[in-house]
Amino acid sequence: MILSTNYNPDVLTCLANLSNDEVFTPPQVVNRMLDMLPAELFRSKETKFLDPVSKSGVFLREIAKRLMIGLESQIPDIHERADHIFTKQLFGIAITELTALTSRRSVYCSKYANGQYSICRKFKDEDGNLRFKPIEHKFENGKCKYCGASESVFGKKYRKDLESHAYEFIHTDKPEKIFGNMKFDVIIGNPPYQLGDGGNAASALPIYHMFINQAKKLNPRYMSFIVPSRWLNGGRGLDEFRNEMLNERKIRVLHDYLDSKDCFSGVEIKGGVCFFLWERDYVGDCAIYSHAQGETKHSNRPLLEEGSDIYIRSEEQVSIFHKVRSFNEDSLATWLNAGRYFGFHTKINWNDDIHGEIQSSDGSQFYPVSKIRTEENTIKVYIHGGECWINESIIPRNAERIGSYKVLIPRSGNPGFGNTIIGKPKISEPYSCSSNTYMVAIPSDSDISEEEADNLCSYIKTKFVRLLVATKTSTQSTPPDAFQFAPLQDFSHTWTDEMLYKKYGLTDDEIAFIESMIRPME
Repeated sequence: MILSTNYNPDVLTCLANLSNDEVFTPPQVVNRMLDMLPAELFRSKETKFLDPVSKSGVFLREIAKRLMIGLESQIPDIHERADHIFTKQLFGIAITELTALTSRRSVYCSKYANGQYSICRKFKDEDGNLRFKPIEHKFENGKCKYCGASESVFGKKYRKDLESHAYEFIHTDKPEKIFGNMKFDVIIGNPPYQLGDGGNAASALPIYHMFINQAKKLNPRYMSFIVPSRWLNGGRGLDEFRNEMLNERKIRVLHDYLDSKDCFSGVEIKGGVCFFLWERDYVGDCAIYSHAQGETKHSNRPLLEEGSDIYIRSEEQVSIFHKVRSFNEDSLATWLNAGRYFGFHTKINWNDDIHGEIQSSDGSQFYPVSKIRTEENTIKVYIHGGECWINESIIPRNAERIGSYKVLIPRSGNPGFGNTIIGKPKISEPYSCSSNTYMVAIPSDSDISEEEADNLCSYIKTKFVRLLVATKTSTQSTPPDAFQFAPLQDFSHTWTDEMLYKKYGLTDDEIAFIESMIRPME
């Protein structure tokens, strides 16, 4: 491809297209976020802005551009105007020493705020108002008291010369002291999203909500952050945060992107991303902009619907939720049991091609298993990637349900519209059980027949059920609670999507929405 000699891409746009643990924000997305703020903020010499998680400096740079225009009549001299804006109105906390240098280069046009080429002439030190202070985690009982980071992963003796990921803004009890009790009108940014806890990627610990909670302590007039959308209806350890954010009704505007690539090109964030405008002195409905498949739909409504404890992402889902709820049926979740129902973890140590040991759910011991059925090992165990066999006498929990028909649902799903949402369910026949890889669907006080199990399995595969699961959660993990909105049915006969659409009176538009959003499950 031959580029024009006049082609001059914004380096921060190029940087934002790189896939990284710390997702950089493209300038165009930053400006969408700034557009939510009242325009008069950029026409006041008193407005103070803080980016507490500066990575590339793009937020402060774009704010500076708007202030330079907004204050032109009040401070006509361009040099005086720049000096005032950069010393009195813009403040940032970098997340690493490298991002501090990058941010200063973006904002001051010099990696040193007082450097020869800095566009601000008033700074006396190299940092200016973009600071970075190395911080260590404060571990108590193996976890950081501030962010929950595992000492075995982020402890100094394990990290050595690596970045500690101990972010200054959230590693203090008094964030107001960072800039000497300064009052900020706007706190805005794109915080780090998660920390690994030593497990697999799905078990990573979310931390973005900690930055939002910490920002609230500074009592700003406005907050705007871009974060994964999964906090709105799921996410590990986010229940208290979600409950407070949705019930206080201070989010005036929400932009929800079902596909993260619409904001971050080349970066996939399961469940999409969102950014919002939180206003301290506002209480009311939210202006919601739902972005999906190249279209934007706008509505004004509460973030919490009656009868729901999570945000429901689209108008179609809201309507379907209320239609199903009006039947007042028991939830399918009442039949679902967590993956460790039979007392097994997912971990298996194989000693050779045939023999191995499966770990107990509490991690205290291992039980012998084999890859082939023997006279001693007569109970099939469905595990990740296949099956093995175990002796019935050593099954730790719920051994009395071994002889029943059950339906197994993978605990790890495929979230995001356009996907299957959940893993493929299957029947667990009598004299079989499962590891923590699967949830177990079975009534608590009775058995089901083979036909009922087959009908239940088919029901779970319907797009209707999977749409209701997607309404409840957008995370890869699908615990029993993810099926809360899916109603129980009479499983003496099979259920199809067409039968369910008719039963619950779905409109053609609602049916088209489900059909377009949920991928068929073969």
